[in-house]
Amino acid sequence: MTASSLDTPYRGGFIGADHHYALTVYFEDTDAAGIVYYANYLKFMERARSDMIRACGIDLAGELRATGRTYAVADVAIKYRKPAFLGDDLLVVSTVEQLRGVSVVIQQRVMRGGQVLTDAMVTAAFLSADQRPHRQPSEWVDRFRAIAKAGPDAS
Repeated sequence: MTASSLDTPYRGGFIGADHHYALTVYFEDTDAAGIVYYANYLKFMERARSDMIRACGIDLAGELRATGRTYAVADVAIKYRKPAFLGDDLLVVSTVEQLRGVSVVIQQRVMRGGQVLTDAMVTAAFLSADQRPHRQPSEWVDRFRAIAKAGPDAS
């Protein structure tokens, strides 16, 4: 490993239509018993969604700076199935399930090995600079459609 590779942040990636984002549970993620605090699953999923959007070629930070438009979570339906623990290596698998004019619905599963620990359906609404629902850029809609079909390289 080179010093430059160690200085590069981790990036997830696509396997078909699924975006994979790996992480390790650290002490700060857990309660006094070493069990992941429930709200931290939402943080894990947020990181994975942000990485998925970046991986499909959308510069959300640039859009926010240039126009004030961004995504905001409008709804989350979450099911906690099994706990994760200090030191566990986890995988967040994100899949575009539904695309609407002003929102995208993403299924996210936090997994340890083959076990699903947490399963969620997250609706992210695209908002204008004045925080009102706004149609997503057509290029972004096309990218999400490609992901939903077979991954970001699908035609």
